[in-house]
Amino acid sequence: MRSLGLDVGDKRIGVALSDPGGILATPLTIIHCTETEADLQVIVTLVKKHDVGHIIVGLPLALDGSISSQAEKVKLFTDDLRSHTEIPIEFRDERLSTVSAKRMMRGVRQVSKNGHDAIAAALILQSYLDEASMSDIPQEI
Repeated sequence: MRSLGLDVGDKRIGVALSDPGGILATPLTIIHCTETEADLQVIVTLVKKHDVGHIIVGLPLALDGSISSQAEKVKLFTDDLRSHTEIPIEFRDERLSTVSAKRMMRGVRQVSKNGHDAIAAALILQSYLDEASMSDIPQEI
């Protein structure tokens, strides 16, 4: 089952997609935000097109772990998304994912100026996939 990762911002939404086996996340696209309803429809279309069974949304907590003002916006957007799809949606702590994505892109000329948004979404999704795969491994005693 494929999972979709979202890095929701005010101007752009980075989107990543897992492989069908749920092992590897890759950047998919960037949605340039226009109005909430239109942005939600793009996401719903991607979910249907790629047969997504799970959505992971990055939650930008403050460094101390508290809910930031941007995290509140992301929660509201996610509530709207939940009303447009029955696909399960989970939050994932995304502190510093955009910073990590920008570091990864240093010196890479082929990635667009805003490509870090999709890479950040892939980092968020990959951390979820890695944790999920670890829970499938039997623990030896």
